[in-house]
Amino acid sequence: MAEIKTERLLTANKSPGIIREFLTDVKQNKNIYVMLIPIFVFYILFHYKPMYGAIIAFKDYSPGNGIMGSPWVGLKHFREFMTGYYFWRIFRNTILISFYELIFGFPAPIILALMLNEIKNSLYKRTIQTITYMPHFISLVVICGMIKEFTGTNGVINDIFVFFGNERVNMLQKPEFFRTIFVSSGIWQQIGWGTIIYLAALSGIDAEQYEAATIDGAGRWKQLIHVTIPGIMPTIVILLILRIGQMVSVGFEKIILLYNPTIYETSDVISSYVYRKGLLEFSYSFSSAVGIFNSFINFTLVVSSNWLSKKFNETSLW
Repeated sequence: MAEIKTERLLTANKSPGIIREFLTDVKQNKNIYVMLIPIFVFYILFHYKPMYGAIIAFKDYSPGNGIMGSPWVGLKHFREFMTGYYFWRIFRNTILISFYELIFGFPAPIILALMLNEIKNSLYKRTIQTITYMPHFISLVVICGMIKEFTGTNGVINDIFVFFGNERVNMLQKPEFFRTIFVSSGIWQQIGWGTIIYLAALSGIDAEQYEAATIDGAGRWKQLIHVTIPGIMPTIVILLILRIGQMVSVGFEKIILLYNPTIYETSDVISSYVYRKGLLEFSYSFSSAVGIFNSFINFTLVVSSNWLSKKFNETSLW
């Protein structure tokens, strides 16, 4: 009992000290704290306050009755979604597109960063970086317009197909082409921008490690395997965890700009389904339930991947 009382007294005495240190820090760095105010206001208004509206997923929401005036229906909309005709189609499409992006899109900037790191000519290196960065700064609407032009019946991709003896087709009217177009265009657009973090991580590797490897007789390939990749592995793991946490959050903007009813079979995903149900069919409660389902899956994935990484690799977000 005496030990417990002593611990409580130490905790009680410690808390005012922490508060005083915090207030002293605020006085010394008040300009920085003032700059933080707009950030806090932004997150409160646009991230935390809207959480209140999530309760409409458990109600039959009507704009006329308001959120509190609408009747409770419990898990009705969740059951309706998971037993619906389109559930497995949109869930399959979401997982497949995310999986392809993870398998092909995630390693792409890593490979490019490793290749750029091996280039000694600074002018050539900067030129390649600039060229690969450029698509990231082009509007997504423009990007999708370019994709439609390239994959159209008279587009440049069809010209290449015809050169090799194939027939012309409108590729965005064929369900079997959509995932390939979506994933490959995403890699083209983001590969350069994604290399920035990895190049920064590569610059932090101690040059003495390369010198030691050279003395031990390691060539450039063995240096890559035993020095470079282990040096950026913590960065790779953290970004991989974050990426896995977005497995069922395929961006609906690009999907909506590219898809059409003829290719819903392979292009319709959870986010585009929510858009149609919520904004086009005014099923606010149903679309909110689908959004919560989506968030729950993402949360589960990021927690699970973080736990596995921490257990086997000792690198994690928390």
